[in-house]
Amino acid sequence: MKKLNIIGCGNVGKTLAHLWSKQKIFTIGDIVNQSTESNLAAIQFIGSGQTASSVSAMHPAEVYLIGTPDDQIIESCNELASCGLLRKGDTVFHCSGALPSSSLNSAKQASAGIASVHPVKSFANPVASSTSFEGTYCGVEGDKNSLDILSSAFEAIGGKTFDIDPQFKTLYHAGSVMVCNYLTSLIEVGTQSYLKAGLDKETSLKVMEPIVRGTIDNIFSTNTVSALTGPIARGDHATVSRQLTALFDWNPEYGELYRNLGNVALELSRLQGSASPDSLAMLAEILDPAHIQKPDL
Repeated sequence: MKKLNIIGCGNVGKTLAHLWSKQKIFTIGDIVNQSTESNLAAIQFIGSGQTASSVSAMHPAEVYLIGTPDDQIIESCNELASCGLLRKGDTVFHCSGALPSSSLNSAKQASAGIASVHPVKSFANPVASSTSFEGTYCGVEGDKNSLDILSSAFEAIGGKTFDIDPQFKTLYHAGSVMVCNYLTSLIEVGTQSYLKAGLDKETSLKVMEPIVRGTIDNIFSTNTVSALTGPIARGDHATVSRQLTALFDWNPEYGELYRNLGNVALELSRLQGSASPDSLAMLAEILDPAHIQKPDL
């Protein structure tokens, strides 16, 4: 088995190393964290490995995971590349969804192969993520030889790999943020609207849960075009106009959000074909930023 060293062994590193060690995919070598305590905690969770006081104190390995926060990846890679550990044929990779593999270019200049593998999954709890990793989709890009090694390793623990164009990786990650983090934000906007109408927060969440879950189920059982319902899907421009005006009168930021998302829904409605051309034209006029004057803030 190839040896894996880890620089920055947080929840992602602990999850992957635990699974790889358990399945005998990699031998876990040295782990470098910010403190001895976090090193020991990682080793205890993984079930193998040894602590190293610094990157330069690590023993050589065939594979290196840089699992630090994104803003430390380049610096950590530079440190690894400068300490003389890397050999031709070694692989250095990170699991960032936001950074391309080219952020590891200093390792490439030191003769190692580089890659990025981004598991599209929450790793808030390594115990839970270890037991639920199977079936996780993982976006990959980088050097072919490194990807051959890593794709096999991720697939061996149940990952499903797919290719990403590194030129547009920021957009790819932004998409994940919007459908995950910003979905939470959108539900908060809906909750605040319910509160304004006199509901309490607990009731608001109970009322919206069936329609949120139903919408998600419809999207993934069909597609976004077929799943679109509501006034824009029907071409009900009068309702959209009243809602947009009401939102701008109450909270201009929410009004702008409604307008922007409404324009996306308008394109879906056109593809769906249920609303009449005249209704769609009226909706386009209503949702045009020039149609309504936002109140002074």
